[in-house]
Amino acid sequence: MTQLAIPGIRTSSERPAVAQPLRRRRRLGPGKQLKFGAALGPILLLVIWSIGSATGLLDPRVLSAPWTVVTTTGDLIADGRLQSNLWTSAQRAFAGLGIGVLLGTVLALLSGLSRLGEAILDGPIQIKRAIPSLALLPLLILWLGIGESMKITTITLGVFVPIYIHTHNGLRTIDSRYVELAETVGLSRWEFIRRVVLPGALPGFLLGLRFAVTAAWLSLVVVEQINSTSGIGYMMELARTYGQTDIIIVGLVLYGALGLLSDGAVRLVQRRTLSWRRTLAD
Repeated sequence: MTQLAIPGIRTSSERPAVAQPLRRRRRLGPGKQLKFGAALGPILLLVIWSIGSATGLLDPRVLSAPWTVVTTTGDLIADGRLQSNLWTSAQRAFAGLGIGVLLGTVLALLSGLSRLGEAILDGPIQIKRAIPSLALLPLLILWLGIGESMKITTITLGVFVPIYIHTHNGLRTIDSRYVELAETVGLSRWEFIRRVVLPGALPGFLLGLRFAVTAAWLSLVVVEQINSTSGIGYMMELARTYGQTDIIIVGLVLYGALGLLSDGAVRLVQRRTLSWRRTLAD
């Protein structure tokens, strides 16, 4: 059936096409990073704490007010107790962390690059992973006593497992095509480790380091409250004996701040070292 053409009236085929509005693409990622976003959570927690203390919802005998904690911190700094105990705690934490990172990395390389090494090492380490380090404290006290050796050993045991697990996983997930390429170009064993293995395992190692830093401070909290004569944990335990809630809160805030700063430092290294990766965090 033919369509009649009426003068002065355009048919549908002659009408100009109407431009469709462009549909805005919806972002599915988390969005841009917030400036000082890492401090937002702690600041919000501090605000809630301050409001609870000011309104009387928080009993000062149970949880001291933030301004009381600040005053107590100033008193502890003035008499030198805080600096002395903090230095002792930092020495223990970094000694255990250093030994644990080195041990976990070496074991991960031995297990990740050798089937024999994996057969010998992986099983016992997985067993240790299932046993909390703090559950070994009675045995460590029997073996090593209650001195510095026991404390550093406990921290080391809490640190090396996450380093091993994540570094080993990083090694096992290296693309096999890189290994084939290394064999094709004739790389030596050392060059293969330096150019392929270490860069490939670096993301896993840094992730394990974040867990390891947290584990170091968690272990330190416990071991310093076992017959210690110095350290933040000893200061808190002594305050518990005399019912000094404000000093206990100072110690907890200090542990939390140290953990947060340590994790932030590792994340900064992680972000700069792995800047070549494009992820949701970017």
